[in-house]
Amino acid sequence: MRINSFFYTIGQGFKNLGRNKWYTLASIATIGACLFLFGLFFSIINNIQHFVHTAEEGVSVTVFFDEGTSEDQMLAVKSEIEKRPEVKEIHYESADAAWEGYKEEYLGGYTDGFTENPLADSANLQIYLKDVSMQAALVTYIESIDTVRDVKRSEVTADTLSGLNKLMAYVSMGIIIILLCVSIFLISNTVTMGIAVRKDEINIMKYIGATDFFVRAPFVVEGILIGIIGSAIPLVIIYYIYKNAISYVNTKFAMLSTILPFLPVEQIYNDLVPISMAIGIGIGFLGSFTTVRKHLHV
Repeated sequence: MRINSFFYTIGQGFKNLGRNKWYTLASIATIGACLFLFGLFFSIINNIQHFVHTAEEGVSVTVFFDEGTSEDQMLAVKSEIEKRPEVKEIHYESADAAWEGYKEEYLGGYTDGFTENPLADSANLQIYLKDVSMQAALVTYIESIDTVRDVKRSEVTADTLSGLNKLMAYVSMGIIIILLCVSIFLISNTVTMGIAVRKDEINIMKYIGATDFFVRAPFVVEGILIGIIGSAIPLVIIYYIYKNAISYVNTKFAMLSTILPFLPVEQIYNDLVPISMAIGIGIGFLGSFTTVRKHLHV
């Protein structure tokens, strides 16, 4: 494309926005409404996944050793388990540390009558995973170690959290697909309306020898511009809604925000902005390109 044709196409794309204001507003409203819903669902689902991930961080596998196992042997086992890809971190608790913790929590520091450590064989490893769905494989491996006496884990909690993660992934994918299909359908209809309005103009361009690309390009540019505007508006609205909602919850329900920490708006928008812009521009491009190609027979 020659440079003057390029700037002409871009200019026509901008002019087309003003030539058919109702068509432009309808297209922007269509994309904006769909991306507004997408942004809301995105924020909610990301926070739910964050809550689940926070809960996962508190789920651990506790490993107890055979009587007579030395601390060096336990630490050697710890080093081997740390090499596993599913392991996030491991804490070693000696028998003495276990007894001290028990005294403080259950006996109020009272130790009269105890001449020896009653938890002499309670040294353990507390293992935290990157993903609780990997718990079964890790437990199978640990149980195969000779010096291991018992492995404590919560299968119900792990299965529940793993199931929630999968459910959120399916829900996210379903919502995205539905919104994309609805957006492309609606933008195609609005582009068709725009083409009908300018049918005579397009026929004249064809009669005087305009190429297929020359006729089609301004519509594609127009679709992309509509996609950008239609993405930006809901992003601004959702930003203030989310920020104010989180501020209100943290102020009025401080206890809830401690139990269920919400993601900061900046972290949400690190992903939401590029995704929303890509979807908006993609919808504008695909909707205009395919519709123009279908109805103009160029």
